[in-house]
Amino acid sequence: MKTILLLAAGFFAGTAAFSQTSTSATGSGTKWGLKVGVNLPKFSSHVEDGENPETKTTTNFHVRGYADLPLGSMFSIQPGVALEGKGGKSTLGDTDFETNTLNIEVPINLVGKVPLGTTGTSLYLGAGPYIAYAVSGEHKIDVEDGPDTKTDIEFGDKAGDDLKPLDLGVNFLGGIQLGGGFNVGAQYGLGLNDLRPTGEGGSGKLTNRVLSFSLGYSF
Repeated sequence: MKTILLLAAGFFAGTAAFSQTSTSATGSGTKWGLKVGVNLPKFSSHVEDGENPETKTTTNFHVRGYADLPLGSMFSIQPGVALEGKGGKSTLGDTDFETNTLNIEVPINLVGKVPLGTTGTSLYLGAGPYIAYAVSGEHKIDVEDGPDTKTDIEFGDKAGDDLKPLDLGVNFLGGIQLGGGFNVGAQYGLGLNDLRPTGEGGSGKLTNRVLSFSLGYSF
């Protein structure tokens, strides 16, 4: 958690310094943006026989703040800080098992932009790494003919814990930036590190997969 907070502080400090350089170099300064929308997360399991079973998606949300730092007329760096809802859902017989986590995420994306006409509208595509840390979570068990059961997730890296809090991965994003500042887009988050606690033992790997859709505004 301390690492995430330090990265977030560094993001704001670095953005302020970089915006001065980018203004001088390109004639246009840093833009700031906010995106909100829906997440459709799931877990992917990697096992030794080569199969990669995935859970069903659950429904969650995101709120993303970012800076757009120009690198010429067609490319920019977009560091940010976000709240990301992740998790997954599975069914066994008449029982549903659902996991939801809330993560503080720091992404850094390289974004390319292609103008569409002369109205200021452009197509954007990008990708970049992220580091995230889960700050809360909940397991929910829903039995068809019985009461729901909810328990808090125990985050850690030892036997008896449920999930590791640290999540590392890569985001892929794309969308349309409108001339008036609004934008619509989609993103796919590909988790890379194993979320299972080391003390759990056994083979395999559990990672995050997050498809999301956003409505945003930049200025």
